[in-house]
Amino acid sequence: MRPADVPELLTVAVLPSSRKFCRSSHIICYWDGGQFVFHNYATGIAAAAHPVACEILDFFADWRTVAELHRHFPEHEAKTLDRVVNLLLRRSLLLRSDRTLPERERAMCEFDRWNPPAGFFHSATKDVTYTDPMAGTRALRRQARRWPLPSPVKRLNGRRRFALPPLPTHGEFVRVLLERRTWRRFAAAQLNINHLGTLLGLTAGIQHWVTVPGIGDFALKTSPSGGALHPLELYVVVQAVHGLPRGLYHYRPDIHAVELVTPRRRAVNIERYLPTQNWYQRAGALVFFSAVFKRSIWKYTYARAYRAVLIEAGHLCQTFCLVATWLGLAPFCSMALADRPIEKDLGLDGIRESVLYAAGVGVRPVGADRAMKPDGPPDMVVRANARLTRAVKRDGSSRARD
Repeated sequence: MRPADVPELLTVAVLPSSRKFCRSSHIICYWDGGQFVFHNYATGIAAAAHPVACEILDFFADWRTVAELHRHFPEHEAKTLDRVVNLLLRRSLLLRSDRTLPERERAMCEFDRWNPPAGFFHSATKDVTYTDPMAGTRALRRQARRWPLPSPVKRLNGRRRFALPPLPTHGEFVRVLLERRTWRRFAAAQLNINHLGTLLGLTAGIQHWVTVPGIGDFALKTSPSGGALHPLELYVVVQAVHGLPRGLYHYRPDIHAVELVTPRRRAVNIERYLPTQNWYQRAGALVFFSAVFKRSIWKYTYARAYRAVLIEAGHLCQTFCLVATWLGLAPFCSMALADRPIEKDLGLDGIRESVLYAAGVGVRPVGADRAMKPDGPPDMVVRANARLTRAVKRDGSSRARD
C-alpha cells in the first residue's frame, strides 16, 4: 500500500482536521504467497498491502489526526497520505473518533484475553464455501493417485507387542456404541416429543448443581466441561416432531424446556444451514451447538482454552448421537455449516456467541437396521475388524502379528 500503489482511489474523501483515527486492535499481518496481508479478524476483512502500511498503522497506535500524520511523514504528499488513510478506513483497519466503535469490534474485545490467537482462528475459519459431494469425491480420487490416503494406523515397527483380551460383544452399552452411525435416510414419520426431550435432557440438561462458597453455582451435566463452566448452548430446528410446532427453539437446560425463537409455518430448506447436504431434509429435528465464550474467558486467561470449548462440542455431540442410537433413532452430525445464515436466524452475533457444530435426528426407515448412504455417492464396502473382538490364545508376553 505504498502511496504510488493506490491509483484506484481517484477521489479523496475530505478528512477534517479535528477527526482522529486509531488502528483497530484486532489486526493480524502475514505473508500469503507474494502478498503482505492485513487481516482484521473482528470484521473478517483482509486486504493485501505493501509492508510500509505497517508504519502508518503503527503511527495510529493512539488517537491522532491526519495533520499529525502529515507532519510525521513530511517526505510524502499530504494528498497521498490521505489516500492511504481512506483506504485503511475502507478496509476497517482504522477507526474514526466521530463514530461509535463498530459492533464486531466491541464483540471481539470480549475475546481480548485470548487474542490474537483464538480470535483470529475463530474468525478465519468461518463461512467456508463447500464443494458438491460428487465433485468432491472425484477430486479426492484424482488426489489419491498422486498422494495416497494416509494410513489410519500408526505402527511402531520392531517394538514388542502384547495382545489384549478380546472385547465384549454383548450388553446394552456395547450394542449402542457399536451401532452408532451417521444416518442419511429417514422415514417420513414424525419424531416423538418424548424422544426429543430425552435427547436434549441427557445431552445438555443440568443434572446437579454445585455451590462453591464465594464464587457461585456450577452446573453438572452428563459430559465434562473445563472448570464446570459449560459454555455450550443448544438450539433446535423442529421440522417434524409430534406435539411441537415447527420453529427454531432454544433449550433451557435448567428447567428442561424449549423456548421459541422463531415460529415456522413450513419446513426450512436444510441446505440453507448445511450446504450440499440435502439428504438431511427429512430429519425430524436439527440441533445446533453454540458457544457463549465469556463463560470460559471468565476463568481461563490463555488462548488454549478455546480448544476446550471446541472439544466440549464434540463431547455433547457424541452423547447426543449415542442417546439417539439407544432410542432406536437415526442420528447424524455435521461440521459443514453455513455459519452466518444460522447465526442470523438464531439471533447470534457470531463472536460473543457462535455456532460450532450441528447434529440431528430422524426416524429410521422401516426395516432398516443400519445407517444408509444417501443417493448419489458410491457404495462403501464395510468390513468388520475381527482382530478386535475374536479370542486370541496367547500369553501376555507373546507378540501379535499384523
